[in-house]
Amino acid sequence: MKPQRLLVPGLLLAAAVIVAVIWLVPRLSRPATLSGYVEGEPLYLASPVSGRVDQMLVQRGDTVGAGQKLFVVDPSQLRGARDQAQAEVAAAEAQAADARKGQRPVELAVFDANVAAAEATLRDAEATLRRVRPLVQKGFYAKARLDDAQAARDAAAAQVAAARRQRQAAALGAREDQVRAADSRVAQAGAALDAAQARLSDVAPAAPAPARVEDVFFQAGEWAPANQPILSLLPDERIKLRFFVPQADVAAYRPGASVRFSCDGCRAGLTAKISYISPRPEFTPPVIYSRETRDRMVFLVEAVPSARLNPGQPVEVQPLEDRK
Repeated sequence: MKPQRLLVPGLLLAAAVIVAVIWLVPRLSRPATLSGYVEGEPLYLASPVSGRVDQMLVQRGDTVGAGQKLFVVDPSQLRGARDQAQAEVAAAEAQAADARKGQRPVELAVFDANVAAAEATLRDAEATLRRVRPLVQKGFYAKARLDDAQAARDAAAAQVAAARRQRQAAALGAREDQVRAADSRVAQAGAALDAAQARLSDVAPAAPAPARVEDVFFQAGEWAPANQPILSLLPDERIKLRFFVPQADVAAYRPGASVRFSCDGCRAGLTAKISYISPRPEFTPPVIYSRETRDRMVFLVEAVPSARLNPGQPVEVQPLEDRK
């Protein structure tokens, strides 16, 4: 067979090999699993004021439930502020109630006596007017005498009306604006009480969610500065997987999707829900020693596991494309 006849089949075979290599190599180079690890984000709990740690109710490694008390810092200072705020609320409420009331019965009796005296003066002035009027008409008195009697009677009637108005005003409460001002003082005192109560609860905090006590920095009897962490919690909801997906496969991952993973000593069938995908690529971190993924562009993915794991524990995540 002539060499020229072997050239065309040889070229076709070489082209087929090249196509096969281009198609297979990327797939063969993809890792069977994605390397990652468990990471926890601790919460650091502190007191807003300096004080002695009266009680330390947990120790490192304890498991706590939501609402469980953790420690108590000396509450005497904030308790005094709370009691003062309570007293101010009571005083403001009493002033508001008093603003809606009239004067006391003893004070109202004085106004009643003034009304009675004014009425007696009116009766006397009317009697005088009745006596003077016919005498003036008969000419025994001058007309000026009648005018004086009429003026005295009118003045007495005005005094009666004024005394009665004063009695009515005394029975009423304060003006509407004063009542609103008193109510505002009650609200202000109530807000101060809420703030004092909140600060008092801050020196005896509770666990916000199920968690593990990662570390305790102060024991009972020690002095803790203000805003200095007294202990750290590792809530179950803040433990997540962190793994790295090659840039060629990251499009298959979406928040909310589930991935399967495994780890040494863990039960089979563990899953995690993706909660975050980094918007920026990076090179494979040096802590990931997988030979297949070394020196490749990857994206960080975080997922919330279905089981409680220990931070720092390495995991192997099954790629999503393997599940198609």
